[in-house]
Amino acid sequence: MSNPNQPLLDPIRLGDIDLPNRIIMASMTRARTDNPGFVPNELQARYYAQRASAGLILTEGTWPSREGVGFVNVPGLYTQEQADGWRLVTDAVHEARGRIFVQLGHIGSSSHPDLLDGALPLAPSAINPGLKAYTPSGFQETVTPRAMDLGDIARTVEDYAKAARLAKSAGFDGVELHGISTYLIPTFLYEALNQRTDNYGGTPENRARFPLEIIDALVSVWAQGRVGMKLSPALTGLGNVVAGTETLATFEYLVSELSKRNLAYLQLMNPISDLTGTPVEGLGQGVAKHFRPLYSGNLIANGGYTFESGNAAIRDGLADAVAFAAPFTSNPDLVERFSKDIELTPSNPDTYYSGGAVGYSDYPAAGIEQVGA
Repeated sequence: MSNPNQPLLDPIRLGDIDLPNRIIMASMTRARTDNPGFVPNELQARYYAQRASAGLILTEGTWPSREGVGFVNVPGLYTQEQADGWRLVTDAVHEARGRIFVQLGHIGSSSHPDLLDGALPLAPSAINPGLKAYTPSGFQETVTPRAMDLGDIARTVEDYAKAARLAKSAGFDGVELHGISTYLIPTFLYEALNQRTDNYGGTPENRARFPLEIIDALVSVWAQGRVGMKLSPALTGLGNVVAGTETLATFEYLVSELSKRNLAYLQLMNPISDLTGTPVEGLGQGVAKHFRPLYSGNLIANGGYTFESGNAAIRDGLADAVAFAAPFTSNPDLVERFSKDIELTPSNPDTYYSGGAVGYSDYPAAGIEQVGA
């Protein structure tokens, strides 16, 4: 039965996967993989399984290669040991009748040599992003990265394909390509950080070539209906990640090309800063609205939504599903709370990356007596 006033509770088919509702658990780095091999553990399996009533769980950003690492205590998916660790997670989620995609993301120039055994981070061009990297010794200023040659680009695309193959062996239901924030893919899309003069820079078509090659590699391993992508077209003003005059045109071209590929979905993030006076000012908080005419498939809206505004976005045809981040940290039963109008438990940002079960897997589900509270 459909819910005309609460369409977030309606089922939907995203590509090749059926979801019982349109409430998506967004990817959130939680820094609980506290071992040198970046191997997921039983604590993470418990955390994800607790949230299995989400229409779809998207894992925390996961490194597709050793040279893509950019934070401490974040999992990878480039070794069999890591795939075996992720199997603990997917088995627990599936036992709880959930569905889960792994989000794969190479961090690029936002990393630091201390995280890469002394090697320089990779980037489209040798331009310091002007950020801080979270290393074993704390936050450190980023450095000037090494510009990728064509061999580096080809190898990185294959690294994503290998990670996708491991994702299959780990029991995931699909994969999402991380194309947001200050990771490697956005640095190819922003002309301030991509000053290449070859086929990977100089025009919107060339700047979009790298992520499209990765998407095609993921599809070749899985299938179109098992692959999604996440983009943040309104990101600007983080260090040297600054939108230019061609940034919006680059994202518009990329989205139109993704539309041709019949993916499971495209997830779009609202801005995290004031866009006034920037080349992407026109997007405002309506990123999904801007790109909806360019994308014919399923759109997931992300960023600042409540149950009410999420329902409105679906009713208005701006999105097909909505992703929630912070509410899922402290409300493992978020879907049930939304559906029964149960008050949400606030999250504690001090425990987001603190390690251990506290503020992670110790948030309880609401008791039935709290209905209407």
